[in-house]
Amino acid sequence: MTTSDAIVVPELYAGYPQVAFGGYVAGVLAERSGAQAVRVDFRGPVPVETPVRIAETAGGGVELGAAERPLATARPAELLLDAPAAPSWDEAAAAAERFRAAPPSGVVDCFGCGLRAADRGLRVHGTPVPDLGLVASAWIPSRAFADPDGLLPPPLVWGALDCPGHWAGRFLGTQQPGAVTASLTGTILRPVAAGEPYISYAWLLSESGRKHMMGVALATAEGELCAVSESLWIDPRPAP
Repeated sequence: MTTSDAIVVPELYAGYPQVAFGGYVAGVLAERSGAQAVRVDFRGPVPVETPVRIAETAGGGVELGAAERPLATARPAELLLDAPAAPSWDEAAAAAERFRAAPPSGVVDCFGCGLRAADRGLRVHGTPVPDLGLVASAWIPSRAFADPDGLLPPPLVWGALDCPGHWAGRFLGTQQPGAVTASLTGTILRPVAAGEPYISYAWLLSESGRKHMMGVALATAEGELCAVSESLWIDPRPAP
């Protein structure tokens, strides 16, 4: 048995033009599932500013889009990811500044990692930290996104677990510009407060052809883990 209604992703939460930001979509589905750890698989682009069916399915699952061909599905999962220690705040701040001073090729107007004003995007801007084998960003989520308790809503915490994987694949591996998130498995370990300092970091797990697996973590400025994820990114198909 399923229960369904519809959601509309605001244009603010776009990743690519007219396409909903994958991390935000994953977070909406994960919150709806209610499981501690959730895997979200993406099967097609989710449009912005358009009502899209969302339905709860058996066993804590959730699907977005038509039942016959959903655009994304979520289900409870087990996340066995051994996150390395976070870099220091100063290392992460320097990495973020390198991104903003010389934006890498392929940067788009993405809610997660685009060069937006602080009240219009998450601004998670990661580049490699020397000698650590990971990319990192010092991050202070804007109070514009706070809920009434001053916390960042779970879908936006999930948003911070998405783009860092892309930049880990680009800087540390062979991932190509235009790659998309095929799956995102994540868990939130503790609340994330808007206006407070955090360290976002990501590392390469494996690569095979067009497929790239990344680990992502979000920690306090002191290094305490707040959320972790494992993501699969797929390169665009080569031009014929």
